[in-house]
Amino acid sequence: MGAAAVSPAPASGAVPRLPSLRRRAHFERILAAAPLAQSEHFALHGIAWPWPPEAETLPRGPGPWLGLVVSRRGARRAVTRNLIKRQARAVAALHPPPPGAWVLRLKRGWPTSEFPSAASRALRRAVRAELMWLLRDRLPQRLAGLKETDR
Repeated sequence: MGAAAVSPAPASGAVPRLPSLRRRAHFERILAAAPLAQSEHFALHGIAWPWPPEAETLPRGPGPWLGLVVSRRGARRAVTRNLIKRQARAVAALHPPPPGAWVLRLKRGWPTSEFPSAASRALRRAVRAELMWLLRDRLPQRLAGLKETDR
């Protein structure tokens, strides 16, 4: 695992990606904790930097590190799973979480009766709107609430 800094934007104008969590031990450690923020379809688990002393299995550097868990149970079609992951990476790059290790988990899929196409614009907008709310609005509120209770 390399440096935790976000790589510079490519010349194409694309948004830079956050470094990814890749090791099973990282996911297991982060998912063992209760979700910090939840929406209708997603749960966001995380451990903020600096790591607690017992977190020796986490990546080096403050991050933010991002891991995604999008199972077949929540999104049957690979096209849909890939759409969700692309939207999650894009939103996390635009509104990065604070330094730490974060895992975004799909906990429930979208109904195929409402979104019959595997990768429709409507589904893309719905996923992006929910992720924006979760990462931009809900997570900072939850973290502020946790810091106040620590005082």
